[in-house]
Order: sequence, then C-alpha cells, then structure tokens
Amino acid sequence: MFELFADSTPNARKISIMLEEINEKYLVTFINLNKGEQFHEDFKKISPFSKIPVLRHENQTIFESGAILIYLANFSGEFYGLNQNLTTQWLMAQMGYIGPMLGQHHQFHHYNPGKSEFGEQRYFKIAETIYKNLDDHLSNNEYLAREYSIADMATFPWIARHPIHDIGLNKYLNLTRWYNKIALRPAVIKGYDLLKDGTVPPSVN
Repeated sequence: MFELFADSTPNARKISIMLEEINEKYLVTFINLNKGEQFHEDFKKISPFSKIPVLRHENQTIFESGAILIYLANFSGEFYGLNQNLTTQWLMAQMGYIGPMLGQHHQFHHYNPGKSEFGEQRYFKIAETIYKNLDDHLSNNEYLAREYSIADMATFPWIARHPIHDIGLNKYLNLTRWYNKIALRPAVIKGYDLLKDGTVPPSVN
C-alpha cells in the first residue's frame, strides 16, 4: 500500500487523484500545515524542504509532487501519454510556473489583501495571463498534452481554486470545458476529497 503524507492542498490532491486513477490503495497521513507539523524533524527526514506531499512506497519515499506523479506513471504504465516529452513539458509548466504563480496570487489577493498593492496587481495579472494561455492552448487540444495525463492531474487542483482567484473562469470557454470534463471523472471526485470530508471540486458559475 502507498502512504501519502499530505494536507488538503492542490499539490497533495494531484497525488490522491492519480492514485485513484490507477486504482491503488493508499493511506493518508495528515500533516497539519497550520500547526507547523511539516517542520517536525521526523518529517524533514523525508521532505528536505518541509513540503508536502511525500509518498512512501516499498521502503522508499519520494518528495516533490511532479516527481511523485512521474513515479506513479512509470509504476502503473498509465497516464504518461504516448508523447512523454510533451506530457513532461506541461507537467513542468505547472510545477515551475502555473502553481507557484497562482500560489502567490492566493497569498496577496486572497489571504493577505491590502498588504502590498504591487504584489496584488502583479500576481493578479499573471494569474489572468495563465488563464488566457491555458484557454488558448485548449482551444486546439482536448487536454494539455493532447490526451488525459498527469499534466492535467497536476494542473486541475490549481484551477479548482478559481473561486478565490476572482478572475472568472467562465469567461474562458476552453479552459472551462477542460475543467468541467475533468471534474466529472469519478477518480478525480474521489481523489479531490483527500481528507474524506465531503469536499468537491468547485463548480463554475
């Protein structure tokens, strides 16, 4: 069985969604970020930067969500796509740009409004650009790497925070189509409810 060290964040939900998609049993070990449990010495031994998620499997641990997704894709032989190079590019785009930039938008716009006008404006504009870039790409592609893959699983939980982005996901028709299609997948619904508290992907108004 897999053990997933996680809190209910987009990066953690990537992994629970993938585990559900490949139909693997897993145990969630809750790491309470609000209480600083990620900084405990025992956890730092398996996560050098005190970040979740971490996956334990067969006496090894893997940190960094992108690395975990690649591990699971190779382990299962699923969801890496026929063009692994293309899938990796879109996965790295999420890891290096989409996630970090939307994360900064969360901090300045939603969690700490009024602290920095520059930060709020900068990351709001970047978030808008991310939405537009994704929408443009999805105008000619059903999924990010042409077929449903770990790249979509990585990106979906970040777009699922669209209610706090205040950009208006419904203005981006191709991105909305992609989001709604993924949100209906049974494995995504189960995996998104990481802590089994009834959480579902937010709808698009």
